[in-house]
Amino acid sequence: MSQKLENILKEKGPIKKIGVIGMGYVGIPAAALFADSDKFGHVLGFQRDSPSSGYKIEMLNRGESPLKGEEPGLEELLKKVVDAGKFECTSDFSRISELDAVALAIQTPFADPKALEPDFGALKDGIRNAGRYLRPGMLVVLESTITPGTTEGMAKQILEEESGLKAGEDFALAHAPERVMVGRLLRNIQEHDRIVGGIDQPSTDRAVELYSPVLTTGRVIPMSATAAEVTKTAENTFRDLQIAAANQLALYCEAMGINVYDVRAGIDSLKGEGITRAILWPGAGVGGHCLTKDTYHLERGVKLGTQALDYPADAESIYVLARRVNDFMPQHMYNLTTAALQRAGKDINGSKIAMLGWAFINDSDDARNPPSEPYRDMVLAAGASINVHDPHVPNYPDVEIHRDMNSVIFGADAVVIFTGHKEYFSLEPSFIKELTGKEHTIIIDGRNVIDPDPFINAGFVYKGIGRGDRNSHEIRN
Repeated sequence: MSQKLENILKEKGPIKKIGVIGMGYVGIPAAALFADSDKFGHVLGFQRDSPSSGYKIEMLNRGESPLKGEEPGLEELLKKVVDAGKFECTSDFSRISELDAVALAIQTPFADPKALEPDFGALKDGIRNAGRYLRPGMLVVLESTITPGTTEGMAKQILEEESGLKAGEDFALAHAPERVMVGRLLRNIQEHDRIVGGIDQPSTDRAVELYSPVLTTGRVIPMSATAAEVTKTAENTFRDLQIAAANQLALYCEAMGINVYDVRAGIDSLKGEGITRAILWPGAGVGGHCLTKDTYHLERGVKLGTQALDYPADAESIYVLARRVNDFMPQHMYNLTTAALQRAGKDINGSKIAMLGWAFINDSDDARNPPSEPYRDMVLAAGASINVHDPHVPNYPDVEIHRDMNSVIFGADAVVIFTGHKEYFSLEPSFIKELTGKEHTIIIDGRNVIDPDPFINAGFVYKGIGRGDRNSHEIRN
């Protein structure tokens, strides 16, 4: 424990001015909640004025959210804190020198998961900016999901090199990973327990001071920086594992000719003291920024660890195997599509596919690493054409996304549901059949959105993930 840092922080007084680097799904709601707290005086959001994301600066300074999809309360909160003069967005990183604390909320994708090499380029740039303008007594917090060991390793090294100051003596350094899901960003930040890990006790205490005021029902759980890093990567790895278990069960149920949702309901019904079940839902694949990569952050942390790993010889990591199962689900959707087309006497080559949903999660515009993309690539490689509908995603690189569902479905041989947007739950067989003009339209349900029986009775060829009880139904005229 550094007495020097404790003395500097005591002399500096309470945290009043905060900065958040990175105005995305994590940074925007975090900054808005900091600004709304009466414990803090002013919040700066830092955003590069780049061709791809510079537009966010003006929007945020008008109190408008650049995030699309449904985010309850976010736009109203932004307008409130902007109108109150408590929040502003800037591209001037030199203003970091004005702050008491700065949090970094920057994406950390993997450039090559097979090599377990993360792309820390954007995060390093953010850390360098923080270090360049770092002043004694400031707190730096990494909110980004990172490989265990990064805070005390790479981040600390860059900050010290850029600032000429020493972490744990001149400034505080901590990791406090975000734990949010799109569609409920504000609520998650306020209600979920907050993991906070400093490189030493003064750093941990200062980070606890920063996050406590924005919590409502959530509580702060303090620990070391590396333990906090492992907590975040492990909780996402466990969720990925649970989804993979549900997906594998769905594949088993298809092979055995039964309904996975009946089985799931049965498993989930067992309640009582000492009984824990965490069975999630199967689906067309796992997407997003976190679950698709955090397993590899955890695996890389083990490889960089200080102790030798004691594990069954030649056994594959169950976490990496879970990733492979979840990565397989778009391929399974493709397999279901080709099998259904064959049942209707058609080939994938030359077929017209209508894809419903591009985002990886329902009722959101979040299209980071969507499972819809590898499916689309497979369909195009097989010689089919494909049109994509999504009511929330405005655009995506090299993919045309339509807002008019009727035009996407018109003339299609197969309608494939990839995302559980609420708009798709009201699909009617007569509506789709009229648009496709086909006697036996294919419908593939990757999210258990439709009741298969009305479609089967209307002459559709149906296949759904986990629906072994319906996937070989009699085709009706």
